[in-house]
Amino acid sequence: MATPAEIENRSRRLNEKLADYIPPRETWTPADEALFKPPDLLRVPLDEAQELQFKAIKYAFTRHYTYNQFYREYCKTKGVAPGDLKSTSDFDKIPFIPDSALKQHPSGKDLAYWITSIFTGDLPKVVIKGANPTFDDVISAFNEQAGLAVAYSSGTSGRHTVLPRDMKTFLSAEYAMAKIMTCMSDDLLADHSLLLVPKHTQSNLWIAKGLTYQSEVYNDVLYTLDFEISADLARKAMTSEDQRESAPPSAEARGRIIVENAVKWFKRYDKTKDTIRVISPPFLLSQIMDELEREGQQCEFGERGTIITGGGWKMSEDKNVAPEDFRKRIEEVLGIPETRCTEMYVLTEMNGHNHSCPEGHYFHIPHTYLKPFVLDRNFMPVGYDESGRFAFIDALAGSYPGFIITGDEVRMLEHCPVCDRPGSVLDPVIKRAASVEGRGCSTVLQKVLDRELEAK
Repeated sequence: MATPAEIENRSRRLNEKLADYIPPRETWTPADEALFKPPDLLRVPLDEAQELQFKAIKYAFTRHYTYNQFYREYCKTKGVAPGDLKSTSDFDKIPFIPDSALKQHPSGKDLAYWITSIFTGDLPKVVIKGANPTFDDVISAFNEQAGLAVAYSSGTSGRHTVLPRDMKTFLSAEYAMAKIMTCMSDDLLADHSLLLVPKHTQSNLWIAKGLTYQSEVYNDVLYTLDFEISADLARKAMTSEDQRESAPPSAEARGRIIVENAVKWFKRYDKTKDTIRVISPPFLLSQIMDELEREGQQCEFGERGTIITGGGWKMSEDKNVAPEDFRKRIEEVLGIPETRCTEMYVLTEMNGHNHSCPEGHYFHIPHTYLKPFVLDRNFMPVGYDESGRFAFIDALAGSYPGFIITGDEVRMLEHCPVCDRPGSVLDPVIKRAASVEGRGCSTVLQKVLDRELEAK
């Protein structure tokens, strides 16, 4: 386990590499303070973390209440205003937005009006060209003309979550991802990086945009999915096994090339003393290990290797294995020990992520700016060790209300059973919750949004 001095050195190096992501100290908001001040976001003493968290979240809630008309009207239907937040115990009063509401957007030019409705703050005029713009046409217009980083989810449910990040929110999200990763892993100086995800210049998927910083921080970064991935392509790939099975030969060939190139990469550096790091969804890393085994190849990276997985098994649920079994297989095939295999729990709606500790593989939460909840079927908070719907309040979301009920079922523990990092953690096993929508809050929210769109 790294010492505080080692973590501080890592953070200092990270800050040097991402200096342009950090606003001038004299302009810091309480949310900035919660993110940029602590050298180790995951080891802040609880009292200090709660103080930073309260100031950051109250600031964020006040901002959205003041500058986001649709969210202010939503809060009024709930009878909640910023003055009602007196302590962290009042956070459950903040009206949540079910993630399903962020998928119920219109298409074409009406999507542009929807984006402006959920955006907090002022936007310059955005011109959507063409009579029938595609989903990506609208997203790209906002990114190119308004300087935003609008991104969307993979579309597992058949519809994409869409969120408009202004540049400040986007840079904060990037920095948070990098800092959390740095606090959990000593791979900042790795010689080579393999990213088995779409390249950020080739897609508006958050899995791509959210890792933009990688090439600025890490050495020799190789993206294996360096081709254009549209929203339509992502949605089709994520929602229909039949469609995937009937994919054109060019798509199948491209998939084989991705695996073959990754196999060559592993074999090349296995023969050296260089250090490597890999970021991949488990299903794709599994395919690569399948190919290595077919070739009779057993790598011996040992402590030279770092594996970070994320995204779960959304495309390959039939091949799902327990996380501990997957880590054992990585050690058998790649020679990388379990303590150097960690996982990211990443959500499109969240800025930063929850990262598993190498000691026990529980997901640790950046408590200085993010407040987690577990909700029952009536969307009321439950205690520790109970399963329910994961929800969170994200103070870094400056351009959209980051008060989200997710579609994931989790179990939260008061503290990690294995390591001594303070604060609550999530059990490593996370699954999709039963299809239960936000009932009252979702209905009310949709009505408020509909009124906003009619007004435009």
